[in-house]
Amino acid sequence: MIPNAFGRIAVFLLSASLVVPAQAQDVKPAQTETVFRNVRVFDGHSGRLSAPTSVTVKGNVIAAIGPGSSTSSGAHVIDGKGRTLMPGMIDVHVHLTFSALTEPQLLSPDLTPQSAEVAAAVQAKAMLLRGFTAVRDMGGPIFGLKAGIDAGKYQGPRIWPSGAVISQTSGHGDFRLPSERSRRFFGKPARAEELGATFIADGRDEVLTATRENLRFGASQIKLMAGGGSSSEYDPLDVTQYLPEELSAAVAAAQDWGTYVAVHAYTPRAVRRALDAGVQSIEHGQLLDEATIKLIGERGAWLSLQNLPPPLPGDPPERRAKKMEVREGSDHAWAWAKKYHLKLAWGTDFLFRPEENREQNAYILRLKQWFAPAEILKMVTYDNAQLLALSGERSPYKGKLGVVEVGALADLILVDGDPISDIDLIADPEKNFVAIMKDGVFVRDPASK
Repeated sequence: MIPNAFGRIAVFLLSASLVVPAQAQDVKPAQTETVFRNVRVFDGHSGRLSAPTSVTVKGNVIAAIGPGSSTSSGAHVIDGKGRTLMPGMIDVHVHLTFSALTEPQLLSPDLTPQSAEVAAAVQAKAMLLRGFTAVRDMGGPIFGLKAGIDAGKYQGPRIWPSGAVISQTSGHGDFRLPSERSRRFFGKPARAEELGATFIADGRDEVLTATRENLRFGASQIKLMAGGGSSSEYDPLDVTQYLPEELSAAVAAAQDWGTYVAVHAYTPRAVRRALDAGVQSIEHGQLLDEATIKLIGERGAWLSLQNLPPPLPGDPPERRAKKMEVREGSDHAWAWAKKYHLKLAWGTDFLFRPEENREQNAYILRLKQWFAPAEILKMVTYDNAQLLALSGERSPYKGKLGVVEVGALADLILVDGDPISDIDLIADPEKNFVAIMKDGVFVRDPASK
């Protein structure tokens, strides 16, 4: 959700080096060997921990699991002391740039693409140190930051980027100021379009082009705005956006590249239209009725849900009302999604309040009213990883995530305690995450604890 006030500055937030290789690869560590001894494993999908065992990491993959899974004489041995080894966590709905700065900072004339990227990089590192080793960025300038992380310039999670959101005229991604007129009639692109914060695309041909442009830049999935938003000024929450043929065009173009379309949508009408077009991931959906949530399950699509933060004190009354309506719909959406066994994913969707990013782990605990601790851990590891895998060959990182098993990528957290018995442990990563490993490299070394 990105407010239209952003039109003034969104264009400045894309990295100056926009075009990066479509499949930028992360830098591989040397073939070092690390052994976690005397650990109990949460494998990502089981309802209980393993008996004490050892886990061996060679290079960036898990090479062996078992009490005898050792090792060369030069291995780095970690005594787990009976602690829990679990997969790195995954947040599948973030906006790394837009959550790194406040609205006044974003509107400041002093903001540059470089300073915005640096601010986002600071938050990306903090996110990694909270145990989030992978994220799906669902709209905004991201390609420069992702390339910097993959090249080792910055520390941060693996990023599955959507790139510029795709919106109809007057849609949730139409960031224009009232003074900016339509490109179609007056020939000048909006400032936000010029640097890739959004594509305002109307009609089948424009939607096809916008989708293919994002794929050219390296998008791992495509994000369309299919309905109104709670944090925008110009599009009411109830409106349906994009015609069936426009949605179908984006889906076809994404499928041709082996990936999928996700849509921002809240209402039954918007979601049903998206499902009919072949959309595979519904972002939000808090205003859905039970029948539409059941339909999502029948179609085999994903529901990517969030527990949204309260309105900002300075929000206009109309925006406050829309946000409260969405928050109030969350209870039914989560309960029905569980009832009908949907492919269910979790994310945060924080925006404009950098201090709120520190609550990322705590927001997971809000799931306790609907799910048991083991179900929650599975959702933020294994289940979210399955949604990332929907990108297929467009995934920028090759290998299995969200599990602790032989052959999986070594994104791991060593937790001081048993999070299945006490899920609250994950809300204080500074205290309880003894070690954090991404791609076989410690980003928090247990020696520092």
